[in-house]
Amino acid sequence: MRPGPAAAHRGLRRFRTPPPPAPERCELCGAVLTDRNHRHLADTRRRALACACTPCALLFDQPGAGQFRTVPNRCLADPDHTLDDAAWDRLQIPVGVAFFLRDAAQDRLVALYPSPAGATESELDPSTWQAVLGASRLAGLLEPDVEALLLRRSEGRIDCYLVPVDICYELVGRMRLLWQGFDGGAEARAALADFFDGVARRARAPKEDDRP
Repeated sequence: MRPGPAAAHRGLRRFRTPPPPAPERCELCGAVLTDRNHRHLADTRRRALACACTPCALLFDQPGAGQFRTVPNRCLADPDHTLDDAAWDRLQIPVGVAFFLRDAAQDRLVALYPSPAGATESELDPSTWQAVLGASRLAGLLEPDVEALLLRRSEGRIDCYLVPVDICYELVGRMRLLWQGFDGGAEARAALADFFDGVARRARAPKEDDRP
């Protein structure tokens, strides 16, 4: 007995409908990740991120844990910083956003900024970055490999935050996806403004018990 048109249509639809995406899993133990238990680890050898569940992230939460370090959640603001346009010009960053992290393996500051090609590393002498940023209160609190100083120059002011390094790469990915033309385009600029609004809401002032 041949199937009727309705049954045949349902059969064809099964082939046309793409399968649901596979759930994200912890790259260490394979557990399914959700918004509530999704953490990130910094691969200190490759300067990359790995997804992890909360129990696995806790295993790498201390310095000296090996190749991987858990990315923390804190976000700090420094409204009293002394960075100005002259300091920014010394950094020689060609766009209005940059982030700086301390590479523990190389024992140096690394400067990166978003571009259509992804995270682009500045070739400026790291000693210049140290001279410009070293006096910042947040620079003294920066955890190597897992946190970054995030700077933005906009409308005559410079904002400075200490943030988890994973949100910097999130910003890079968003800009790469939306970037159009020479200056990024209106959609990318709007996304950048929304991103920094979220950082500003999340950030708090440093406290006495914030450790470097």
